[in-house]
Amino acid sequence: MSVARTATLLVKDLRLGPRSPLVLWALIIPVLITLLIRGVFGGLFDIQPRLGIVDQGASEVAAAALALDSIEVTLLDDPAALRDQVEADDLDAGLILPPGFDEAVRAGERPDLELFVGGESFASTRILVVVTTLDLIRGVEGRSPPVDVEVVTVGEEPIPFDLRMLPLIVTMAVALAGVMIPAASLIEEKEAGTILALLVTPTRVGEVLAAKGLLGVILATTAGTITLAINRVLAYSPAVLLVSVFLGAIMMAQVGLLLGSWARDTNTMFAAWKGGGLVLFYPVVFFVWPDLPTWPARFGPTYYFLSPVHEATLAAATLADVWLDLLIAGAICVALLPATVVVGRRMEGRVRRRRAVETLQDELDEAPQEQPVA
Repeated sequence: MSVARTATLLVKDLRLGPRSPLVLWALIIPVLITLLIRGVFGGLFDIQPRLGIVDQGASEVAAAALALDSIEVTLLDDPAALRDQVEADDLDAGLILPPGFDEAVRAGERPDLELFVGGESFASTRILVVVTTLDLIRGVEGRSPPVDVEVVTVGEEPIPFDLRMLPLIVTMAVALAGVMIPAASLIEEKEAGTILALLVTPTRVGEVLAAKGLLGVILATTAGTITLAINRVLAYSPAVLLVSVFLGAIMMAQVGLLLGSWARDTNTMFAAWKGGGLVLFYPVVFFVWPDLPTWPARFGPTYYFLSPVHEATLAAATLADVWLDLLIAGAICVALLPATVVVGRRMEGRVRRRRAVETLQDELDEAPQEQPVA
């Protein structure tokens, strides 16, 4: 195998890749899904109250509220704007602190306090805002709360919804780029007849497959890394995440080569993707619903690069923590290599036989026809 010829083929595919709608689709779809999940489901499952405050007298209540982790606080200047944002459900509640509020509270007076609550806010959100506001006012007054509250967490903390969906998004990013692009590129070469033109040169089928596979690895790694970055998890455990995505990209690129070598046309490729894609995607279910037993997921090859991603984002796992899953993922990549070579050679044989038949048919069509004897 010539490295120079493989590199030439790869550069050609990379140059033509951005012109393909499939490449753009594979890179853009994970980004759109991430934005959809964060925009729709993130807001649906995020119960952190949003409190707006108009502070007309430099109150200590506003400063103390900004220091809270349990409430998202926004300072505004205009009471009318505050009311509008609460009405539009951009804020769950709005608080107006009048001038001299702190002094009046310390003097034992009972100054008026305007608190707007959105009609679409949850009841639990309203309770939390009211209780927190009263507690902050007691702090200004110099009084301690009437009771000491000890918070005890019972059971495991729920996994945030966006982190549960992350394995699905990563799988889509890596699989779409890693499987579909090499497969579609191979089929396009077969349908256009350009792969046979390559094979009559010193270029070997292994070099063609290597170039297509490297194309899938590069694009799948790029798509997976972008997906992790826009989900803001890349800093959790970058070594584990990058190694996992890279192994997943290699695995998916090999699946793409198998699919592209086997499928006769684009319709066959998409039909096989619809059925075979279930094998690649079903382990995701066990990350979205973590209460399910995980042993069935271990029969899916994608589990072994998704599990390290999951552990890295939830618990900042190190390579020492997930080395076994990564080792199995690498072993799967090695096991797929002989199958890729065998299927590639069979593809080469089919292409040559078909070309031979077409050549023979052309020669018969061009041969002079014998005239019938009178």
